[in-house]
Amino acid sequence: MTSSPLRSRLLLSSLVLALGVTAGCASTEPDPMPRTTQPTDLPEQPTPTEAPGSESTSGASSGRPEVVDTLVEDLEVPWGADFLPDGTAVVTERISGRVLGIDEGGEVTTLGTIADAAPQGEAGLLGVAVSPDFDSDRTLFLYLTTATDNRVVKARLDGTRLSSPTVVLDGIPAGFIHDGGRIAFGPDGHLYVTTGETGDPDLAQDPESLAGKILRITPDGDPAPGNPDPDSPVWSLGHRNVQGLAWDDEGRLWASEFGDSEWDELNLVEKGGNYGWPRIEGAGDDPDYVDPQVVWPVDQASPSGLAFADGHLWMAGLRGQRLWRIAVSEDGEAAKPRAFLTEEFGRLRTVAAAPDGLLWVTTSNRDGRGQPTPADDRIVRVRP
Repeated sequence: MTSSPLRSRLLLSSLVLALGVTAGCASTEPDPMPRTTQPTDLPEQPTPTEAPGSESTSGASSGRPEVVDTLVEDLEVPWGADFLPDGTAVVTERISGRVLGIDEGGEVTTLGTIADAAPQGEAGLLGVAVSPDFDSDRTLFLYLTTATDNRVVKARLDGTRLSSPTVVLDGIPAGFIHDGGRIAFGPDGHLYVTTGETGDPDLAQDPESLAGKILRITPDGDPAPGNPDPDSPVWSLGHRNVQGLAWDDEGRLWASEFGDSEWDELNLVEKGGNYGWPRIEGAGDDPDYVDPQVVWPVDQASPSGLAFADGHLWMAGLRGQRLWRIAVSEDGEAAKPRAFLTEEFGRLRTVAAAPDGLLWVTTSNRDGRGQPTPADDRIVRVRP
């Protein structure tokens, strides 16, 4: 399914209307989410145990996460991860195009290879999401870059064999960099898709482009009911390159986003929200745009994966080579972050919360920007 010209033309007016609602116009919509940017005076090198600051989440632990084990070694740029009902992880490799099944004992099975994936730069086979109805439909959803576009496809998993994929949503602009690629099913049963602006910043504000957005679609690829524009898949806009999505215990959507030269961001995502790129990087205190909840200097984060566990958000840092923990209060405010695993495993790409309560953290040292060891790339399990 490809976005139609009519759908694109309708997008701008509907998003402006949605922003007006969240800014305080009379409506039956819930009150707007808090917009609080945390202090940015983090040290150049936080200690492995914590960065300065405090957390304010009732009942959440404040101790250091425990590295349980290195579950798997010798992978090639593992990018996406999600879990089947039996606890087996489905992991994608960006460059090889392989879709892997990895059980709790670390046994790796190749489920299939996505032949249409065209790896270059930051592109290739990226995100994966397991259908919420997997027990009945046996379906996996994948985000990939082809020779012409970025797209979402789905394939059926019969035993340990993945069927040929079929297109769910195509026509998403693709580039050498900034292809987004994280996909995840929300508590509402709809599929959320992050797209990058492909190195063309103006696309993030372009109502006729699916680039630089968070999309919300049905499993069939149609715009999900309740979107700002009922004829468009766009949920929010003004994003540079989102690669992390997570929902907290209250069902609020959070997204981690790459900055340019100053600030990486953690955003609380609102329906119809405009997050400012390229007009604003970090906090702009402009009522037309949603400020981030937390910002980092780009050398401390370059955030990719995001997960929610134990009352905290957990965010992987690529250039920052660390795992960030951010407490979230009941009213949706993020506390000052703390850093763990600093430079212990190199570049960290993905954080996924497993059914048993552990975090699966993947490295990305073989992506052309890291310094791989003979063991890379790895999946490390962490007890939060």
